[in-house]
Amino acid sequence: MNPKAEFDIIVYGATGYTGRLVAEYLAQRYGVGGEVKWAMAGRSAAKLAEVRDLVGAPKDTPLVVADADKPAELDAMVKRAKAIITTVGPYQLYGDGLVAACAAAGTDCLDLSGEPNWMRSVIDAHSETAKKSGARIVHSCGFDSIPFELGVQFAEETAKAKLGGYVPRVKGRLRNMKGGLSGGTAASGAATMAAVQKDPSIGMLLMNPFALTPGFQGPAQPPGNAVERDEDLGADVGPFMMAMINTKNVHRSNALMGHPWGEDFKYDEMSIVVPGAPTEFTGMGPGAPKPGEGPTKEERETGFYDILFVGIADDGRKVKVSVKGDRDPGYGSTSKMLAESAICLVKDCADVPGGVWVPGAAMGSKLIDRLQKNAGLTFAVEG
Repeated sequence: MNPKAEFDIIVYGATGYTGRLVAEYLAQRYGVGGEVKWAMAGRSAAKLAEVRDLVGAPKDTPLVVADADKPAELDAMVKRAKAIITTVGPYQLYGDGLVAACAAAGTDCLDLSGEPNWMRSVIDAHSETAKKSGARIVHSCGFDSIPFELGVQFAEETAKAKLGGYVPRVKGRLRNMKGGLSGGTAASGAATMAAVQKDPSIGMLLMNPFALTPGFQGPAQPPGNAVERDEDLGADVGPFMMAMINTKNVHRSNALMGHPWGEDFKYDEMSIVVPGAPTEFTGMGPGAPKPGEGPTKEERETGFYDILFVGIADDGRKVKVSVKGDRDPGYGSTSKMLAESAICLVKDCADVPGGVWVPGAAMGSKLIDRLQKNAGLTFAVEG
C-alpha cells in the first residue's frame, strides 16, 4: 500500500460497464472525500465527466486521465492512490502495464480477473517486486471468485468449530442463480481461447487445478465434468462453467495460508441440473453483448445467487453452509464486492504484506464481515 497517497482508491476503467457500477456504488454509499477518498480514472476526461454525472456522483468527484497504452500516465496515476480498482479487461490484453506500475510503486491493485493464464503470468513476473514494494495485487475480486473462495473458507471455519478440525473435502454446489453476462466477460473468454490457439501450453495450464500454486501440485481432484446424483442436495448436478477459475483460486488460497486445510485438500464445483432450464448465465453465444454492454438495471436488481458448500470430514461427518447474494452475480453483486474488497484492503488490512493474493487469503473474515454489512451477501450455517 502507498500510505502517503492522496486517494484511498482510484477506479480505473470508470467509463466502462462494470467500472461505472463501481463508481455509482461508491458515490451512493460513501459520497466523496468522506470516509473513503476516491477518484474516477479512464482515457477521456470528457467521458469521465459524463459518467460522473450519469451515476449521480458529486460534481467535485476527482477525475484522472490515464491510458493503458501510456506507461507514464499509468505511473503518475498509481502514485496518487493507495489502491487501484481496475475493470479494464480482458486483462491479458490490457492489464500488464498497470500491474507492473502498481508493483513497482507499492500501490495495491484489485481486479475482476477470471483469466488463469494471465494470473499465472502476473504471479511469475511480479510476486518478488510486489513483496519488496509492499504492493498487494489481488486477483478475482468479483463473482469469480469471492463467494466461492470465501464460501470454502467459511465452511472450513464452521467445520473447525463444529467438528473439531478442518476437513479435507469441500463441495461447492450452485443451487440457484439469475443473472447475465456483460460484453467484457464475453471478451475475456474469447481472449483466453485465442491465447490457447497461439500457445497450446496455456490449454494445459487451464486444465490444471494447481496452475496458480507454482511449486505445489496437490492430489487428483474430482472431475466435475458429467451429470451425477448428489445425495447431499437430493438432486442431479452437472458441470459449472466457472469451476475452471474458481477451483484454482481456492487451491491458491489454501496454499497462500500455508495449507490449513491440508496438502491433500479436494474441492469441486457443480451446479444443480434443472430439467429443461438453462443452468448457466444468459448472454453467451452469437448474440453475446459487446464490451460496454450488459444487463439492465432491472435485470441486475432482480438477479441473485445461492451457493451451498458441504464440508466432509474423513469419518463422514459433514457441515453445510451457504453463500447468497442479493443482485445479479456478474455485475450488480460483483461491483459491490470489488469496491468493498478495495476498502477492506486499504482500511482493515494494513498488516497484509506485499505479494500476489486472492481476496479470501488476504482478507478472510474481515472481508466476510464487510460484505455482509454493506454488499448484500449472506453467509449462513445450514447444518
